[in-house]
Amino acid sequence: MSKAGKFYSFSTYIYRSNQPYQPKNRNKQMKRKFLSLTFLLLITYCFPQDNSKIIDSLKKVIYNKPSDSVKIKAYGDLCWYYRTISVDSAFKYGNLALKLSKETNNRVGEAQAYNDLGIIHYGLAHYHESLSHYRKSLKIRTALNDTIGIAALYNKIGLIHQNTFKLDSAIFYATKALKIYEEKNHTRYVAYIKTNIANIYRGLKQYKKALDTHLEIAEVNKQINDNLGLTRTYNNIANAYLFLKDTAQSETYYLKSIDLAEKHNYKKELATLYNNYGGILHDMQEYDKAIDYNTKALKLRKELNDNYGITSTSLHLAGLYIDLKDFSKAKNYLYTGLNQSEKFNINELKMDAYDKLASYYAYKRIPDSVMYYKALFKSLNDSIYSSRITKEVAEIQEKYDTAEREKEIQTQRAEIAEKELNLSRKNTQIIGLVVLTVVLIILGYLLYNQQKLKNRQLQKENELKQALAEIETHNKLQEQRLRISRDLHDNIGAQLTFIISSIENLQYGFKITNDKLKGKLTDISDFTKETIYELRDTIWAMNKSEITLDDLQARISNFIDKANVSATDLGFNVTIDEALSKTLVFTSVKGMNIYRIIQEAVNNAIKHAEASNIDVQIQKKNDSVVFLIKDDGSGFDIHEIEAGNGFNNMKKRTANIKAEIVYNSIKDKGTEIILSLQHDH
Repeated sequence: MSKAGKFYSFSTYIYRSNQPYQPKNRNKQMKRKFLSLTFLLLITYCFPQDNSKIIDSLKKVIYNKPSDSVKIKAYGDLCWYYRTISVDSAFKYGNLALKLSKETNNRVGEAQAYNDLGIIHYGLAHYHESLSHYRKSLKIRTALNDTIGIAALYNKIGLIHQNTFKLDSAIFYATKALKIYEEKNHTRYVAYIKTNIANIYRGLKQYKKALDTHLEIAEVNKQINDNLGLTRTYNNIANAYLFLKDTAQSETYYLKSIDLAEKHNYKKELATLYNNYGGILHDMQEYDKAIDYNTKALKLRKELNDNYGITSTSLHLAGLYIDLKDFSKAKNYLYTGLNQSEKFNINELKMDAYDKLASYYAYKRIPDSVMYYKALFKSLNDSIYSSRITKEVAEIQEKYDTAEREKEIQTQRAEIAEKELNLSRKNTQIIGLVVLTVVLIILGYLLYNQQKLKNRQLQKENELKQALAEIETHNKLQEQRLRISRDLHDNIGAQLTFIISSIENLQYGFKITNDKLKGKLTDISDFTKETIYELRDTIWAMNKSEITLDDLQARISNFIDKANVSATDLGFNVTIDEALSKTLVFTSVKGMNIYRIIQEAVNNAIKHAEASNIDVQIQKKNDSVVFLIKDDGSGFDIHEIEAGNGFNNMKKRTANIKAEIVYNSIKDKGTEIILSLQHDH
């Protein structure tokens, strides 16, 4: 896939599939009024004019107090035309149409109102609400036997499932819609549904099949002079060529599609085309042109209130700015895309946001955030791109075909229903046996291949035995580290956090007057917080098989930054000898012990010596690395001071890594701690 992200295809149109409502023939005056309205609407639909004029005409119809059925039709049309101007107004008139339809028991109007409100929610990427409205409309249209209306709703429901990456459901509903349109010989709508199905093929990675279908649809678009359909099909052909790694053909069709869209001012299509073409330019490293096209796409999508498109293009721009290393702009677009994708639960764009955030934090050298977003990406990727998808799509298609065949048999043989039921049961059993046989054959074949593979592996076992043993040992060690670090973080970390929360609740929930008790609770809370920091440092070391000098410097800097928060008057300085390579490597155990010794020395200078300045120097002396920690605090007499836990811990850690430590201190003049060790090669 392109590094620029996803290239979007056009699916079927969102069309209303409504019919003019015939008012009750109460009197001739009302009949003439309806004929006048019908003529007005015919003029409106046949001659181009902007939506504001259509809206004004519809409001005049309502002002003249027509019959309820005409008023419902006008409300519905206002909902439709307001959808690109004012979403609030569109909802207002859609709900008025729904309310009046229910009050007058106008089932056709009620179905149309649910349909129109579902379209508005779909445009805002409110897929759950949109699906709910479509299903209510479908229930009514099924009862009314409105075949074309049912097909249109199947198409729209399929689009929702496609946009939420539920491809099995998407192809199921698209196939149901296609069958109806083919039976009714609606060439244009058949082309639309085939476009949708071709895009599902693309989602299933059947790119050649998708391309052939789109090329077939393009010829139909030309025959029926459908410029909008042709614009969309050219884009889809370009996408198919892109997935087939034919960039030249892809660019040709994108430019054809853009020319058509600009000529006819198809704003929605232009937004997608600018986005897609910007992606190709990104891949060709023409960053300035790519930013220009994606910026134009984002502007159009904001005008159209296209939440899905805004999310997609924001992430495209974030990727461009990451490549240009303009991280401040990249961050703004990244979090816009992430927030939008999470708000509207757009799984595929959430995955893109997680991937780009991992890259962003990798550039920023924040490993914890990189691991966090990579874990989110992997989890979501596994759930979406499961190998079960293709199998489930085939099963759903088979279930649909079988159900249709059984329905036809039941209709033809209603008088022998009992025999039909028995036959159906037998067929089901046969199908089950056939499926079971096929599954057993497949399992047998897989087991046979597995056994052959094992035999080949046994022939090479002597050559690979030692290497495999080393790899297995390394993997087990790494898995154990990760498992222990997860347990520490998830269990012990959560428990420590609970302790802090419980202490704070005790302090603020009860009026404790005992100062000694209050002080004790505060000490426990502070100790627990310090333990959490220690735990995070331990997890950091456990997750690394080795620690570089660069890693060590970054961890010391983080610790010093935290110390600055509680002791703002202190001056800290960390310097590294230029003779030392920042890629100098320590084992994770040695690196952690070095960090703990430095941490203990700095804590002693802050808490006990009341130092004003602390200097940490890392030097190279012969074959040794020397860590020098100096402060200007109160100092102490080496021979008189009683060694506490801090000094004992430093001595133990020094012995563990086979290093040497020296304490130099003069009262009122400061302390100097020197840690020397042979560095790892």
